[in-house]
Order: sequence, then structure tokens, then C-alpha cells
Amino acid sequence: MPPTLQQLGVDTLSPSDRFALAQALWDSVHETLDAESIDPSIRAEIERRAALADADPSLGVQWETVRAAARARWSQ
Repeated sequence: MPPTLQQLGVDTLSPSDRFALAQALWDSVHETLDAESIDPSIRAEIERRAALADADPSLGVQWETVRAAARARWSQ
């Protein structure tokens, strides 16, 4: 089981520092995935979805909508 936020001491960071850490973690995962081979079926699905998004961007959900929904859930 992965360590908890409390075990890592992340829970004591400010929200902006936690966000920066999350971004750094995401970037490190992205770099690792770029360096490793991805299962061909997964890569094909990612490429299929990217092509759909590129073909019709209106099918996606705007960031503002996603953020508002998340904030509404967190404020409950």
C-alpha cells in the first residue's frame, strides 16, 4: 500500500505547495512513461481518444465546468 499524505508529511504543506508537488509528480510520471514502452492496446486507445478530441473539441468538457463541479463537491 502506498504511503499516506500524513506519513509523507504532505498534509502539512499549503494548498499551493501541494499543487506544485502534484504537478512535479505528474511530470515525473509522464517522463517515466515516455521512457518506458506502453502496451500497444493502451497506446492505441489513447491515440483513438486523442483523435476524437482533435476532430471535435466540442465533445469535451471545459475546464471551468470541471473545476466548478469539483469545488462544489469539496465544499459539501
